[in-house]
Amino acid sequence: MKWLRSGLRRDICAVVYAADAPTGQRCKTSLEAHYDDHLEPRRFYGALDALEDAGFLDAATEGIHDHYELTDAGERALLAHYEWLTDCLND
Repeated sequence: MKWLRSGLRRDICAVVYAADAPTGQRCKTSLEAHYDDHLEPRRFYGALDALEDAGFLDAATEGIHDHYELTDAGERALLAHYEWLTDCLND
């Protein structure tokens, strides 16, 4: 779970979970709309790379774009965080 301590990483996983194999740019655009702020590409793509290196995301290249999907470990970690957050909000 160490890799999901970052809010940006958790939010990337949530966007990937909700979408059907989104591109990195689609994830970035979605988060920028949610945050109502620009994300520095270096920080955003660094977070994507860190999630992939940690085994939470898989990337597949299609044409010139990488498409991302949660791994089983990524989905388990995201859902565990969601459960914890739900418990905190319901208390």
